[in-house]
Amino acid sequence: MLVHLIDNLYLYTMKTSNTELNDQVVISRGEYNELLSIKSDCEYLRFQLSELKRMLYGVRSERFRSEKTDDGQLDLFAGTRDSLRDIQPKAEANKETITYEREKTREKPVRSRLPEHLRREEEVIEPDLIPDGAVKIGESVTELLEYKPADVYVRVIIRPKYVVPGTEGEGCVTVAPMPSLPIVKGNAGAGILSHICASKFIDHLPFYRQAEIFKRQKIPVAESTLKGWYAAVCRLLEPLHDTLIHEIMKRDYLQVDESPIPVLTSDKPGATHKGYMWVFHAPVEGMACFRYGKSRSGDVAAGFLDGYRGALQTDAYAGYDQYKDAEHITLLACMAHSRRKFEHAKENSPSRSRQALDLFAKLYRVEKRAREEKMPFEERHRLREQQSIPVMEELKRWLEDQRGQVLPKSPIGIAVAYTLKIWDRLERTMTDGKFEIDNNEIENKIRKLALGRRNYLFCGSHEGAERNAMMYSFFACCREAGVNPTRWMTDVLNRIPDHHANKLEELLPHNWKENILG
Repeated sequence: MLVHLIDNLYLYTMKTSNTELNDQVVISRGEYNELLSIKSDCEYLRFQLSELKRMLYGVRSERFRSEKTDDGQLDLFAGTRDSLRDIQPKAEANKETITYEREKTREKPVRSRLPEHLRREEEVIEPDLIPDGAVKIGESVTELLEYKPADVYVRVIIRPKYVVPGTEGEGCVTVAPMPSLPIVKGNAGAGILSHICASKFIDHLPFYRQAEIFKRQKIPVAESTLKGWYAAVCRLLEPLHDTLIHEIMKRDYLQVDESPIPVLTSDKPGATHKGYMWVFHAPVEGMACFRYGKSRSGDVAAGFLDGYRGALQTDAYAGYDQYKDAEHITLLACMAHSRRKFEHAKENSPSRSRQALDLFAKLYRVEKRAREEKMPFEERHRLREQQSIPVMEELKRWLEDQRGQVLPKSPIGIAVAYTLKIWDRLERTMTDGKFEIDNNEIENKIRKLALGRRNYLFCGSHEGAERNAMMYSFFACCREAGVNPTRWMTDVLNRIPDHHANKLEELLPHNWKENILG
């Protein structure tokens, strides 16, 4: 009601029934600007309320279906009801009822065959009474998928000792050297260590839940023991994580994003510190790494990116603005973040939002085609020049036209201003076929972090958060490389104690699959 009154305060016309003249109520420009500001604030508060309701009760999907059909295709329902009524034949007075019967058939579902690589244990069941002279003519085979608890066993290393006749002192006894173990003087092998790490960071099982699972199997492993093993694994793999960071920072195109994570610290007794996981993703090479920072400050980003040269794709967070004029870094923006602003403004301005989303849909159809046809970077670049760049130019003209027609603090005004602010960075995504138009791939990496965070709730310390970043890095790379993470970590834990320090890159997941498994 308030917004409706403000809309009509500046120039309100009352038509009288006795005269053709209009009585006009005029207010000053200052009063009008003040009322306009109030209206803008009301729209912004209303938008915030709708966003809170959306987060609590709404659908998270951002899927958008355009009312327009593909180019060159006629719209079956393009006409209005009146125009359709005009072209429809007139109904005759006599009505005829037609009935018919249809036989409804249901296809029997076909059960898929169980995987061939699984071990088969055959069980033959003979009839109780087989008559004399019966001849076997075949078999009825039924396959059932069964499960046995994990095969946890004790590895016993026996090293015989031999005495050499005629010798004295230390040299008189010969014994084989002890193989290198992941944890020196520990009693946990590489297999169990990789299992507990994968269970926490892939299956999202905190250590206390894993301890309960072991207890059900009558294996007394305390939660504190699991934590100690995990810390020892991280100390062993720390040089490998440093190698991964070094390898990623050599790439000339990175995507960067950050996500909060609660951390317990003595600085805030009874509360958690809000730290951040910074994620760096190299889309071309399929590599990713997580790094923990105590804040979201631009100084943290500068510390992580010290010495980096290449293209950097980010959202519009102000912490990255320090690189907008840098000679050694080219900033790229995320189209999905811009599109999301218009998707959230649909309730505030449906028609304008739909116009923008239609243009975004055209851009994403081009990307979908390039992805489905697995186009090389050069071919994708040519396709963008032909189809995407004209859409980008149309979108920019539309944004500039709308900028002076919408309230700055309204959802649609915020979306327009946000997109125009980062427009130069959005345009740069079209200059090279290897650039993606959004950061969706890196957000998929953060999803694992979000799922784990819901289960273990917080990190026990800043050091613990750094260790978690290490594990998320390795398992994200395993997923990108198509490597079994448990098998990879088991092999690496067995090999890394004796591996050359200057050849650690051979153990990274994307190299391990090619050089060792291949």
